[in-house]
Amino acid sequence: MSKGKLITFEGPDGAGKTTVLEAIIPLLEKAGYQDIMTTREPGGVAIAESIREVILDVNNTAMDAKTELLLYIAARRQHLVEKVLPALEAGKIVLVDRFIDSSVAYQGSGRGLEKMDIQWLNDFATDGLKPDLTLYFDVTAEVGLARIAQNKDREVNRLDLEKVDMHYQVRNGYLQLAKENLERIVTIDASKPLNQVIAQAIATIQEKL
Repeated sequence: MSKGKLITFEGPDGAGKTTVLEAIIPLLEKAGYQDIMTTREPGGVAIAESIREVILDVNNTAMDAKTELLLYIAARRQHLVEKVLPALEAGKIVLVDRFIDSSVAYQGSGRGLEKMDIQWLNDFATDGLKPDLTLYFDVTAEVGLARIAQNKDREVNRLDLEKVDMHYQVRNGYLQLAKENLERIVTIDASKPLNQVIAQAIATIQEKL
């Protein structure tokens, strides 16, 4: 049984979840929560970061959907055992930019792979670990893609170059997950001004903690 808390940040591309995550760290510390670790998927540790480069390389357009899924799962496993689980055992509050729900939304709804297979692979990779809380930052595909186009400093990856239909499907996948996991997933309207989104996120986390 882990001693810490696992809080995940999810959302379609351009939802702003990474910006919010970075913004709430000093707010949590100011509120007295000092033992905080942040990380991301895919990545967070050297092996998983190497896998991330393969997945997101804009030149890897021939990548099969199942190959993509298995690479994400492999990165997740290594990240978990090397970084996340030790932090939870040490009692830390672990904030993760993307986790198991991303695979269901992107490779399930977005790519059309069987969600039962994805859920099994997630369970296999994580030994059944689920987040204590998931913040889902919701924006339409149009808003998300417009933000990506405007943000010149943002990493442009292979998934950003997908047709708009996939972005619609990914969002629908997330909305379905939120309906099915009301006890874990809190939906935040990420189309609102950033300060309001941050305020709702920090209030939700503090309530959970």
